[in-house]
Amino acid sequence: MNALVSLPLLTFLAAANPVWPPPPAEPRIAYVGSITAPRDIGVRPSWIGNLLTTLTGAAKNDDLLVRPFGLALDNKRLYVTDTGANVVHLFDRDGRRYRRFDRAGKQAFLSPVGIAVHRNTLYVADSALNAVFLLDTDGRLRSTVTNGLERPVALAVADAKLFVADAAAHRIVVFNLDGKRLTQFGRRGHAPGEFNAPTHLAANGGKLFVTDSLNSRIQMLDYQGRPLRNLGSAGDGSGSFSRPKGVALDRLGHVYIADALFDNLQVFDAEGRFLLDIGAAGSGPGEFWMPTGIVIGADDHIYVADSYNKRVQILQYLGKP
Repeated sequence: MNALVSLPLLTFLAAANPVWPPPPAEPRIAYVGSITAPRDIGVRPSWIGNLLTTLTGAAKNDDLLVRPFGLALDNKRLYVTDTGANVVHLFDRDGRRYRRFDRAGKQAFLSPVGIAVHRNTLYVADSALNAVFLLDTDGRLRSTVTNGLERPVALAVADAKLFVADAAAHRIVVFNLDGKRLTQFGRRGHAPGEFNAPTHLAANGGKLFVTDSLNSRIQMLDYQGRPLRNLGSAGDGSGSFSRPKGVALDRLGHVYIADALFDNLQVFDAEGRFLLDIGAAGSGPGEFWMPTGIVIGADDHIYVADSYNKRVQILQYLGKP
């Protein structure tokens, strides 16, 4: 049994919250909680906010999630792009601190979607502005990348490179970490290494995972763009996809993929073999309504942007390798 979780805790989780697979099988994934607003990480309203609520009778809802889409994690600092409010939320779980960024310098966000964080730089792709903004982790603008991008939607950082999924051009554009364009690969099509509206990215261990959404598959490539294998295909059963979105890898190499039309997550091993379905359509714990982005922390917590339920759900990997 994984040393992270004791048997009493497993018993408690199974009794209190959903686990997958369900009993009597040994659980591998457990529901932990969700974030809809700063209060969910222990942030209390300021005295000014409490006073305004008392005087007006209405709470200020600017800090509520509206349509969470993309996720990035820097230790316990969770960044969430919100396409309903056109902002980036910062939930600092350790410091119990919350901030929101509605612009990059003087430019207001119009459709912030993809997001990545590396060291002290936050990368935000705005699909309406056709730009990737490089910010510090407190939201101050460093530079802007627009070099030939048609509709940037997803980002991943690996191997001292920034990978950008350009959905309108059906390609991956590669920059250095300062935003200098290096190369690109991919074109529209169905063959290996070709894409049809790529929407999400993940990178780990020399492999780039691309959600090839309208081809109903995840493509695994090396960092030079050479295709290695596909995960899934079009279909309506386990191991196949209707509209795949977010993709992420845990520390053991398991691949987690959100399907926005199936309203679930599917887990594959590193060789592309299907392992497990997680969740179903709904609004309860462990249920989803159009899930999009996924990010996984070193502590085995799995964060899922449950977009139309206006929340980020938190799961945890419990099982053995």
